[in-house]
Amino acid sequence: MAQQKGYGQFCPVSRAAEILAERWTPLVIRELLCGSVRFNDLQRGVPRMSSALLSRRLKDLEFAGIVERNPAAKGRGWEYCVTDAGRELLPVLQGMGNWAQRWLRQDLTVEDNLDPNLLMWDVSRRVTDVGIPTNRRFTVLFEYTGVPANRRHYWLVFDRGTPDLCIKDPGFDVDLYVTSSIRTMVEIWLGHETIAGARRNDKLELEGSRKDINAFGNWFSLSVFAEAGRESPGPVGGQ
Repeated sequence: MAQQKGYGQFCPVSRAAEILAERWTPLVIRELLCGSVRFNDLQRGVPRMSSALLSRRLKDLEFAGIVERNPAAKGRGWEYCVTDAGRELLPVLQGMGNWAQRWLRQDLTVEDNLDPNLLMWDVSRRVTDVGIPTNRRFTVLFEYTGVPANRRHYWLVFDRGTPDLCIKDPGFDVDLYVTSSIRTMVEIWLGHETIAGARRNDKLELEGSRKDINAFGNWFSLSVFAEAGRESPGPVGGQ
């Protein structure tokens, strides 16, 4: 692969930007650092990115020594994993996310950014089995308002504690119903709103047994950027 055109500067920031500041590249690295290794899983984390562009970015990252491609451990195809150089980018991305939580907070939840598919994919990767029955199947139905009908319902199915995200009704009895607007759930996910506060203000409804309702806040782990989301935001416009 031919080396990409650069800024023509010896500054380390310029060289890093030549690799990392390409459109979608930081998000692809984010997905890799979040544990996605198969192409289809990577694409679920960047649903608006074309398959061709994702493939190209993965090749660029492999060429830069940030990603390794290996035969899949199971089945056909390939698995992608970050190298030591890639893992060292974790605090860089964490810093970018925390900065946006402080200085661009209002922009994060504008309507165009409220993607329920991405939210539920992120949620499914962060949930734990704390408070979830591990001796049977446990099903949670998330229902969102303010989105198209075909993106309104998501089922999170725990099979002996292991979560699986379904976008079509799996046909199982539902143990817990979670209902809110998509904006409210994104605000909870990012740490801008608490579960208790949303329930108190009737923005979040939980329906199920008292035990399952009380356990929701234990297994529903928030975004890795939620801690920064709980802090006071910077002034609008950075002033």
